[in-house]
Amino acid sequence: MKIPELSKLFRSRADPTNSMWQSAYTFFFGSTTSGKTVNERTALQTTAVYACVRILAETLASLPLHVYRHTENGKEKAKDSQVYRLLHDEPNPEMTSFVFRETLMSHLLLWGNAYSQIIRDGRGKLVALYPLLPDKMEVDRTATGEIFYEYQSDKGKVVLRKEEVLHILGLGFDGVKGQSPIAMAKNAIGMAIATEEYGAKFFSNGANPGGVLEHPGVVKDPKRVRDSWNAVYQGSSNAHRVAVLEEGMKFTPIGIPPEQAQFIATRKFQINEIARIFRIPPHMIGDLEKSSFSNIEQQSLEFVKYTLDPWVVRWEMALQKSLLTLSEKEEYFIKFNVDGLLRGDYKSRMEGYSVGRQNGWLSANDIRELENLNRIPEELGGDLYLINGNMTKLEDAGAFAKKNGGEEE
Repeated sequence: MKIPELSKLFRSRADPTNSMWQSAYTFFFGSTTSGKTVNERTALQTTAVYACVRILAETLASLPLHVYRHTENGKEKAKDSQVYRLLHDEPNPEMTSFVFRETLMSHLLLWGNAYSQIIRDGRGKLVALYPLLPDKMEVDRTATGEIFYEYQSDKGKVVLRKEEVLHILGLGFDGVKGQSPIAMAKNAIGMAIATEEYGAKFFSNGANPGGVLEHPGVVKDPKRVRDSWNAVYQGSSNAHRVAVLEEGMKFTPIGIPPEQAQFIATRKFQINEIARIFRIPPHMIGDLEKSSFSNIEQQSLEFVKYTLDPWVVRWEMALQKSLLTLSEKEEYFIKFNVDGLLRGDYKSRMEGYSVGRQNGWLSANDIRELENLNRIPEELGGDLYLINGNMTKLEDAGAFAKKNGGEEE
């Protein structure tokens, strides 16, 4: 298959559509065992899903993102690079770096894929990055096996070469396209939607279960009796109203009370189930039942190490692969800085800095940069590395005494 000739640079970003239509995940989406339809949009209406997506998207978007240049002594920020400016400040005239990364990360968490069109000028210089909606993107191969992207815009289909698309993949089966976490966990999310809807309807009915109106005789128009009863007594606004029954009529409530159906326990379990899908510590989405002052800090560190770090690596590798040319990859690399999330409290940081300073692997300016303070001028010793005078090499032990007291006989 030959890729059609590309039209002018595409920049339109149409409104999202329901992924149930023209979606690669149609097989996975749809009705669940709970009877609720689950897709990206309905799933996001669940508070636990919304909280998990928001936490990961905002956290990754808030991380410092820099382009570095390899140097003889290690690395330095390549602030003169166009890639640096786009990733650190404004990837396009419409978005800040934070909004751009937050948008792509939310796409990645809901659809399992994040796409952005790479705009370059005639000399191949990077000009801008524009997000593309995952539910309108298809990934395919030519007859020779080359990957290309087909995007359904408001003006028709646009075909893009792989060099023109930044594609960040989630967990998948073929390394070409990620799978939607929402589709894979639709039953768990569907149950959360069902219990939430049950609770809403329960309170909309005045927090009382349904019942049966019993009449000793024959009711000629049962629909009229039922409708007149509901009009007066149904709904939370009509709770605690006094019912007046005529002609020997009785009201018998039926249904399973929420506490007997373990309604509350089910809702709490589904919150943890959704947190498990996204690997979010429960305390970060408001479940503090098993958290305490002694373990929350450790859970937060584990969040960075086991949850956020794999996403960071996915981003870094995808950005380097798509945005840097072959020659640039030898000189530059792209890196997120997660050190700020791993920092302990003030006392712990100061104790750590003290150890590094006294053992000679941190200077005063190293510490001040970590604390976002201004550097001490070099002539005042800001870049000096010091060690305690009582530390020496084993082979030099006793050398000072020999020098001052003469050679041993």
